[in-house]
Amino acid sequence: MSAQILRGEHLTIALALAVSGVPVLPLRAGKVPFGNCRRCTGNACGGRPNMKTPGPCTCSLPCHGWAAATTNPDVLTSAARARAWRESAAVGYHPGGAGVTVVDLDNAEAIAWARATLPATRTVPTTRGEHWLYRGAMSSANAVRPGVDIKSTMAYARWLGPGTGTMTALPNVVRDLLVKEPAPARPVTVAVSVPTGGGRCPHRSPVYLARGIAMAEQRITEAAAAVHATVYQTFLAVLSTHGRCGCLTGAHTERLFAAAQAKGETARHCADAWANALTTLGL
Repeated sequence: MSAQILRGEHLTIALALAVSGVPVLPLRAGKVPFGNCRRCTGNACGGRPNMKTPGPCTCSLPCHGWAAATTNPDVLTSAARARAWRESAAVGYHPGGAGVTVVDLDNAEAIAWARATLPATRTVPTTRGEHWLYRGAMSSANAVRPGVDIKSTMAYARWLGPGTGTMTALPNVVRDLLVKEPAPARPVTVAVSVPTGGGRCPHRSPVYLARGIAMAEQRITEAAAAVHATVYQTFLAVLSTHGRCGCLTGAHTERLFAAAQAKGETARHCADAWANALTTLGL
């Protein structure tokens, strides 16, 4: 009986969201949409069962994933959808249709990255992480960074409550996550400034510098969270110790950048972190 009550609450929640302009749909167990009905299977209906683009299908069942989301209360309460709501395990919504972008952070490391990189906005706790909601729509994509998905147009998200905080306008830093750099066979080489030095060299032997670079690589490689912040702090430490005597070479920076890119950092982020460290130290 409790399950039946919960399923009734799903439709109540959906109707309230629809009134506020949020397109909604029922989700079945596993947080997935209902599959195509027999009439719509294999694109026989002329629609888009693969949900990549909206199609002309007028099926009254919620069998086209995000494209089945609606704000029409008559459709939501229709007899055709009654069974879906009875069997529903959650309420889904189409963020792009509501003018919203969801940054789906799937683990603690992804959350730490967001807190260090993205502007604060409304947040919603999830089973494993958080949803960060921004005002404005964009294209959707999965795995734009480790543990980070973008859900907006042509995608659905699970409704987990209104969240807390004020929703911020969609920033360019989120839009830029979809600008993929070509996957190179090896880490991208970026031209960066290497201090020429002039100060007293503290290295008792070349082994001292080699050990320092190896330790820096290891620190980046072993970072379990806040990778972006760890990369910057590591660059700062290397430059603080080895940046004033002229011993650092392009080969050293390539090793550090390669370690950072192996953890998911882009070449641009590496270059920015290096430049910020130089500025901080007055180099």
